[in-house]
Amino acid sequence: MLNIVQPNESKGDMAKLFRAAILGPPGSGKGTISKRIAQSFGLQYVSSGDHLRQGIPANTEAGLQMKTYIERGLSVPDHVVTGLVLPKLEQLSSHSWLLDGFPRTLTQAQVLNSLYQLDLVISLNIPYETLKDRLSDRWIHPASGRVYNMSFNPPRVQGKDDITGEPLIQHDDDKPEALIFVQDTRNPSFVFWN
Repeated sequence: MLNIVQPNESKGDMAKLFRAAILGPPGSGKGTISKRIAQSFGLQYVSSGDHLRQGIPANTEAGLQMKTYIERGLSVPDHVVTGLVLPKLEQLSSHSWLLDGFPRTLTQAQVLNSLYQLDLVISLNIPYETLKDRLSDRWIHPASGRVYNMSFNPPRVQGKDDITGEPLIQHDDDKPEALIFVQDTRNPSFVFWN
């Protein structure tokens, strides 16, 4: 069992901050698994996707930059993504945390590695066909981030959020055609996805 001691619960010099990241393609279950791990071990849960979505309505500089890329249907550059995620990690400098969905590229991983020493990286390896099936059925309430799966967790009214009744959407990166895997030739064990 993992035993994590937060600084305010310090036992002499034995206090250690625990820093971890969970990686996997869209539909691999990162969010579900991360929340369970964070709750079980008392970690701060940092979802890069949630944080990025919150940056836009908050009108942060990086959020506004991100919005311009999204509106044009372009991938958000690494410097914009790291500009949104890293300040959140800085706010948690005295806490143990689990990072969900960041880094997604080698550049993001290098920036994260230059600032933080991770104790653990969890990589979710899910068969392509399973991912394709999951993503085909995955719909999201954009305002809250609530996720529905038409096969095993459907909304009460098709296409509508259970709580607000607002329409559900499929993010472009949650569609099966977004599952484009790229193997890093310098490090064959590291796979990225768009």
